[in-house]
Amino acid sequence: MGQWLSWVKSNEKEILTILDNLAIKAKETAEQLVNLLANMDKSSHYQEEIKKLEREADELTRSIFAELNKTFITPLDREDIQRIASKTDDVIDYIEGIAGRIKSYHVTSTPPYMLDIAKELLNAIKEVELLISRLKTVKVDKSLIDHCRKISDIEHNIDDLYRTAVGELFEKNDAITIIKLKDIYEAIESASDRCLDVADVIEDIVLKYT
Repeated sequence: MGQWLSWVKSNEKEILTILDNLAIKAKETAEQLVNLLANMDKSSHYQEEIKKLEREADELTRSIFAELNKTFITPLDREDIQRIASKTDDVIDYIEGIAGRIKSYHVTSTPPYMLDIAKELLNAIKEVELLISRLKTVKVDKSLIDHCRKISDIEHNIDDLYRTAVGELFEKNDAITIIKLKDIYEAIESASDRCLDVADVIEDIVLKYT
């Protein structure tokens, strides 16, 4: 049985609500990345949307740390909340960096496998958002571990796509193109690693509170 979080007071719930809002921003940012790669002719529009979401996410992250600094008793371990917030914000920062690289490297068509990888990243972030939203409900239970494992499976899928994409990249392109596109592929793969980091923290929380 899950442990009931009945001791969570209203100001403490606020921290988890802001954290959930940050996860929603991550999901929205990933959706815009998928839109960008699916509609490269409108890339400027989606790059601006991603930049806007990244700024909003930074505000939410600062709010979480501000709330933690003035709250004596937190609903979960302070360090766990900090790690979840930081890693979720990292995902958004990576996506903003990906959009920026596409612009600065003058990438005008979707590189092979990149849209597929972005869609898998979105799936991982949807699982992250689901997990974080459950943290602010009445109990933490072991069913969350299934979602943590699902993120791990998605991350493995991304790794496979990444290796395939980079392998083909080296076969068919000049050195400059390889450097540019490999940098973008690596950034997407790193964003998926941060999703797995969040899943690992939440799995630890589940094991501690159940």
